Amino acid sequence: MGALIQCCSDEAIKAAGQIIRGGGLVVYPTDTLYGLGCSALDEKAVQRVFEVKKRDLSNPLSIAVCDLRMLRRYTSFDSRAMRVMGCFLPGPVTFVLRKKALPDVLTGGGGSVGVRIPENRVALKLIMEAGVPIVSTSANISGQAPPETADEVMAQLPEVDLILDGGKIAGRGSTIIDLTTCPPRILREGAKPAWEVAAVIEEVYQ
Repeated sequence: MGALIQCCSDEAIKAAGQIIRGGGLVVYPTDTLYGLGCSALDEKAVQRVFEVKKRDLSNPLSIAVCDLRMLRRYTSFDSRAMRVMGCFLPGPVTFVLRKKALPDVLTGGGGSVGVRIPENRVALKLIMEAGVPIVSTSANISGQAPPETADEVMAQLPEVDLILDGGKIAGRGSTIIDLTTCPPRILREGAKPAWEVAAVIEEVYQ
């Protein structure tokens, strides 16, 4: 039996939040791609994400939070990093920050974590319903193309518990910025052009 696919109604999002609080896996739409999520605080659920994606445990997972309050609770950063993030959050940018109170399995034992605030109503409401940061990784088998529809998600990841159908999402992954270095480094260009981020970094860290 495959995962349940539901439209992104408030009732479905509330149910998805309950699934995440209970240790389950949910696929949800974001402003970039379909994301595979679980509670970032639940080691067993995080382990299951690695398993269904066939992802190496040494390859860290990112998380998504719904606001700056949650961001500050689980990561640490200075005022300059906050100025950079303030220019791009919410949006399609993942920032690597020092982690706090997050399991090591999430980050491959490392001391930092990628985090973003998605610019998508469904994703933000899901995080608020769950009440915890959630894993934010593309909803695909590692090495395969990210799915653009809920049916394509089902074809790759039938083991998940719920898929929130946000229609066709043909985007790019987020741009990744490491804010643990000085000056920060652009690790990957994605949906947000690297030159926009570089211009802000240069202004803040000059």
